[in-house]
Amino acid sequence: MAGPTTAQRGERKQVRPGPPRRGRLRTLRMLIILSLAVVLATGGSLWLLYGSPWLRVEHVSVSGARVLTAKQVREAAGVRIGTPLISVDTEALEARLRRKLPRIDTVDAVRSWPHGIGLQVTERTPVLVIKNGGKFIEVDREGVRFATVSQAPHGIPALELTVSKSAGWRRFGTDRMVREAARVAQDVPAGVKRDVRTVRVRSYDAISLQLSGGRTVLWGSSERGRAKAAALTALMKAASGARHFDVSVPTAPASSGS
Repeated sequence: MAGPTTAQRGERKQVRPGPPRRGRLRTLRMLIILSLAVVLATGGSLWLLYGSPWLRVEHVSVSGARVLTAKQVREAAGVRIGTPLISVDTEALEARLRRKLPRIDTVDAVRSWPHGIGLQVTERTPVLVIKNGGKFIEVDREGVRFATVSQAPHGIPALELTVSKSAGWRRFGTDRMVREAARVAQDVPAGVKRDVRTVRVRSYDAISLQLSGGRTVLWGSSERGRAKAAALTALMKAASGARHFDVSVPTAPASSGS
């Protein structure tokens, strides 16, 4: 039987063997080492953040509070000393503070690595007060009734709601009327604000101001507040001796009395 031809022997020589077994083992070993390194690094990071004694809450700082005390804010925040810093839910913390302390308008809670929580507080500012028995309810610029105090804040006008069974009152409701009154209190010109003693609401479009010295201003609705403020400023300059002013229609203001 004839042996392989010269051409067949040449073809056999051209077949290349696969990678050596030793090379495959080395690659597999490197993959295992890298995987273990990733696992160890991840586990170490988790332990550092959650299990170690080094990144835990040691103090809670409060800034921006004026009426509220830092102690009140910290107690309402309820952050436990020793809690892992990473586990403090700052959004939930902010929501809890606004719920427990309605005087807080906004609050920004931040982690201060490695051991602190910072609380930047902005309190609501009253623009009106509602007398309620022997106490006073503070109302902010958005009409939010946020606190009850034993003494009325100095220089803040009182809000009087004249309850009516009119269709307009039933349509808008007390909360809406309080918001409208707050808008008017905000729009009163700066030169007049210090003289405002009472904001009186009879209906949505019948809001008036009681000023010092027995003077009155018929403001109307809260709409076109800037135009009404400008008209009142000009009217009081032109008729400085008048006692009653009407800017409910700012394009046709009027005054009377002397």
